[in-house]
Amino acid sequence: MPLDRRAFLELLLGAAALGSKSSVRPEECLTALTNDEEAGSVLGAYGRWAACLAEDPPRLSLRRLAPVDLRAWQVQARARVQALLAAPEIGLDRSLKVQARLVYRDVVVEDLVWQLPFGPPTRAYLLRPVNASRPLPGVLAFHDHGGDKFFGREKIVDPGARHPLMVAHQEKHYEGQAWANELARRGYVVLVPDVFPFGSRRIRLEAVPERVRRGLPPEDPKTEVEIRAYNEWAAWHEHMVARSLLAAGTTWPGVLLAELRYALDVLCSLPEVDPERIGCGGFSGGGWQTVLLAGMDNRIRCAVVSCMMTTWRDLVVNRSYTHTWMLYVPLLAHELDYPELLGLRVPAPTLVQCGTQDPLFTLAEMQRAVDQLQEVYRCVSAEAQLQCSFYDSGHCFGRAMQTEAFSWFDQWLKA
Repeated sequence: MPLDRRAFLELLLGAAALGSKSSVRPEECLTALTNDEEAGSVLGAYGRWAACLAEDPPRLSLRRLAPVDLRAWQVQARARVQALLAAPEIGLDRSLKVQARLVYRDVVVEDLVWQLPFGPPTRAYLLRPVNASRPLPGVLAFHDHGGDKFFGREKIVDPGARHPLMVAHQEKHYEGQAWANELARRGYVVLVPDVFPFGSRRIRLEAVPERVRRGLPPEDPKTEVEIRAYNEWAAWHEHMVARSLLAAGTTWPGVLLAELRYALDVLCSLPEVDPERIGCGGFSGGGWQTVLLAGMDNRIRCAVVSCMMTTWRDLVVNRSYTHTWMLYVPLLAHELDYPELLGLRVPAPTLVQCGTQDPLFTLAEMQRAVDQLQEVYRCVSAEAQLQCSFYDSGHCFGRAMQTEAFSWFDQWLKA
């Protein structure tokens, strides 16, 4: 849908629509922060001031603009987000190759590879139940961040032989379960791609200057000690990656979205997949990938976000130090709050899971984020399509949470 001149100017200037609801005044924002459970701020004396710079609701928030033409709002809001992301162009080449195939515990596991215009080849696992005779619903299953960039897709898949570090990773975050395999057994085609800069898409030490390697050898890590040393280096290197991408005229989330859309194109193109029944989901960093892709692409019919729901305010005041540079979109807080990026998919089915003991977020802001998302769905009378659950758990995607997620996919993709 093309934008008329007025709509274009409103997007360009970030102007609020006529007749919008009033936003929270600075003194109300400060009062709310005073009552927050957290004492102090990661910004010190500047925290409360910074938390009130963005209006609440933000300029493109459906909470502020409703009632509104939903389709027109979605197109305009996504156009604004796309502009802020400055995602690079990838093109349409589908150079997909199958490197290996095996059957493991009633699941066909294929090792796929494709080449994007930048960086090393992307590796992905494709899983499906054996003896599938008709097109099945497809799910993009996203790996977490976990402070581990050496691995990617291996974090949520059991390909028949797991690295010891991945056995420990799955025990810690997933109660020992490779959830992508479990979802495939239930009758889904599941694609698990590496994304920049994880796994096959990681930055190789041999490709960076010696002065940036911080004493590490240029060879690819092999032992557990070397892998842990690489991950420590990669955590330090995040600041450099984010700054370099911004200097190049793009953003880390923009690069991420471009890769996710390519993976979605791959999944939708497979003959064993029904492109009208596509979902995506993930835990932690995989939850952020879900927020980004599901919020920006209508092909995602059903979404599951586990332990990745908060507000920009929480990151400003309390928790920016617990999160990757992959998360931050410059100036987006003036247009939409964090949960409202996922809310761009309203009224499409969405499940959000939070852990009440999750140290990466404050409980009050997780609840505030859920409240915002529920209000967005109420604005279009779509409450039944949103489910928000709080678990008495930390930062994990345990088996009970997985069971709920699988049932949510079943409800909306198999009916």
